[in-house]
Amino acid sequence: MYDHLTIVKHPLVQHKLTLMRQRDTSTASFRRLLREISLLLAYEVTRELPMTSTTIETPLQEMEAPILAGKKMALISILRAGNGLLDGVMELIPSARVGFVGLYRDEETLQPVQYYFKVPTELEDRLVIVVDPMLATGNSSVAAIDLLKLAGARNIRFLCLLAAPEGVERMGQAHPDVPIITAAVDERLNEKGYIIPGLGDAGDRMYGTK
Repeated sequence: MYDHLTIVKHPLVQHKLTLMRQRDTSTASFRRLLREISLLLAYEVTRELPMTSTTIETPLQEMEAPILAGKKMALISILRAGNGLLDGVMELIPSARVGFVGLYRDEETLQPVQYYFKVPTELEDRLVIVVDPMLATGNSSVAAIDLLKLAGARNIRFLCLLAAPEGVERMGQAHPDVPIITAAVDERLNEKGYIIPGLGDAGDRMYGTK
């Protein structure tokens, strides 16, 4: 569909996404499934990390063994819903540095409004993985990546659970150098900017709010 887009079609990812879409899935189950699916998606977003080697001692002998190269990566959550993906990714990469971008969507203009920004230092030397469950209009994601690039980030990947074609297109136009990894691209956005068929508001379903 797009050069910068990867859809993870692993059976477990697709199965868990179907459970999350269902209207009657409880808040507790939704949170658990989001954490589980984020672990699976994290394998894909970290597939091509740079490697080097180091000398280690096994119980039997010395050997040269592969190890991750460079500075520890940075995980950036777009608040608030991004924290649901963040928890699972951190289980896989517990040594990662963590930052937060606070944005909310103006319901009339659908444009993002920034209220918080706190990220690790030396972003220019780190792989930066931005997490947000929904890529809808793409406005918040583009705004967050704008801020991260101003802070020095150069190697960025965007991880989401669900995307709309409009959001993928918007990201591709604004940041063609940022790969998108997602479990599915749905049909379209409705007049309120929600993904159709989607799964509702991810933040509300995670935290039991309306």
